[in-house]
Amino acid sequence: MNFVDLRSDTVTIPTPEMREAMAEAVVGDDVYGEDQTVNQLQEMAAAKMGKEAGLFVPSGTMGNLAAILAHCERGDEVIVGNLSHTFLYEAGGISALGGIHSCQIPNDPSGILAINDIRDAIRPDDPHHPITRLIVLENTHNRCGGVAITVEYMQSVNKLVNEHGLGLHLDGARIFNAAIALGVKPLDLVNTADSVTFCLSKGLCAPVGSVLCGSSNFIQRARRIRKQLGGGMRQVGILAAAGIVALETMVERLSEDHQRAKNLAQGLSQISALVLDPGTPKTNMVFLSIADDFHMNAVQVKDRLLQLGVKVGVTAPRRFRLVTHYWIDDAGIEQAVSAFSEVCR
Repeated sequence: MNFVDLRSDTVTIPTPEMREAMAEAVVGDDVYGEDQTVNQLQEMAAAKMGKEAGLFVPSGTMGNLAAILAHCERGDEVIVGNLSHTFLYEAGGISALGGIHSCQIPNDPSGILAINDIRDAIRPDDPHHPITRLIVLENTHNRCGGVAITVEYMQSVNKLVNEHGLGLHLDGARIFNAAIALGVKPLDLVNTADSVTFCLSKGLCAPVGSVLCGSSNFIQRARRIRKQLGGGMRQVGILAAAGIVALETMVERLSEDHQRAKNLAQGLSQISALVLDPGTPKTNMVFLSIADDFHMNAVQVKDRLLQLGVKVGVTAPRRFRLVTHYWIDDAGIEQAVSAFSEVCR
């Protein structure tokens, strides 16, 4: 059976062009800085983010962790959203490995942290308190529906950051989705951030890796931390080659994923047993729930869908997240809607 896999855009496999580039990649020992393909990817990534340097890391989680450890000392405090990926899904690494305290403030439905909430969370200079060192934002925001955070909001946070002498890190795992949705350049969304990570292995379809970008001095610190975390890799240009193809060929076509997400939402909205989140999708994620009076829960629906060749992500007892990506075509959208219709009939 050919499955339509809507669980995440992390399930993407490399394209034939990526596989060819991986097979032919010129490689060297990246720990020595001698892998030409890695160096090329890092330079490309930094240029796209408007930063001085980049660092190829195995995962977005490592990229965020290395960034926060590079910005902070042990005992410092980071302001994060209570629905952020860094807080919810990165195994408490900043505390476990960095001794860094997190102050969680509410994300509103648009994914942002209210400016007044951030201001109120900044600690006064008092020996009883940890030192507020860094603000971490996320774009697009996963748990808030894949919403794109605007340039104007980033500028407003930057003003606050400058007033208080703080750092700003952006978890930009899907920053290219945000840029496409807002009709702006990626660097317009990140130029106020001191550092940014973005994933190659989600919508951009590469098999492995993220890139952390920032100033040359910052990346030098992050490189040492990457080594401490076990992220120093050798002839990793084989993977970086796919990342180069991803940046060259996969960014502009993300609009197709967004359109297919809209088509998916439109089809599912006709099924009475399903309740779509207002405004979904914002980018390539469709969030929906099962109506209260329907007799199956989300896991039961998921299992039935699997029998019909459709894989979905369950995020709560009666809730789903469906994510479109390169390997979901129009026929896949039709198959998913048909499968939901049959299960919910």
